[in-house]
Amino acid sequence: MNKYIKFLIAALFIAAGGYLMINRNIGWGVVLVILSALPILLFFKNEYILLAFWYLRKQNFVKSSQYLTSIKNYTRQLHKSQYGYYHYLLGLTTAQDNPTKLEPYMRKALDYGLNMKHDRALATLNLAAAAMQKGRKQEAKILIEDAKRLDSADMMGEQIKMMKEQLKMPNMQKHMHNPHMRQRGKYF
Repeated sequence: MNKYIKFLIAALFIAAGGYLMINRNIGWGVVLVILSALPILLFFKNEYILLAFWYLRKQNFVKSSQYLTSIKNYTRQLHKSQYGYYHYLLGLTTAQDNPTKLEPYMRKALDYGLNMKHDRALATLNLAAAAMQKGRKQEAKILIEDAKRLDSADMMGEQIKMMKEQLKMPNMQKHMHNPHMRQRGKYF
């Protein structure tokens, strides 16, 4: 649903409430005026984003991604403050199936902006993991420090420590062999 239709619905509720108040049905008029707050709330906090967050909290990634895919054109359906969270949720749900596709979604989420510090910390931590996976250790180190700075409540302290330990490990390439191992023949 287009985001501006929600304002139209709210205006109709307010008009119907005013009409009922004029015709001495004050109780029902007040109820309709109060109900007009719901479409206005859903303008700023999209219902699909709220449902996706709900199912993500319940660890139901399939339902969460279904609600996110029901948003066809995010620029027409969402308020500008929700663009970042749309990409953030898309990144989290696609990371379960394909972790390599996570990076562009998290970059877009950080570019559009996330309101909460812990959401920004999780997004930068996911970017650091993607950078480590691709072998960009310096970028991963910078992103981990940025995530540590953003994580003021120490909610991701254990994950940050684990990623720092992984950074200290040597980079094992596919074709890199141990130089201290003796050369073996084909059959021995």
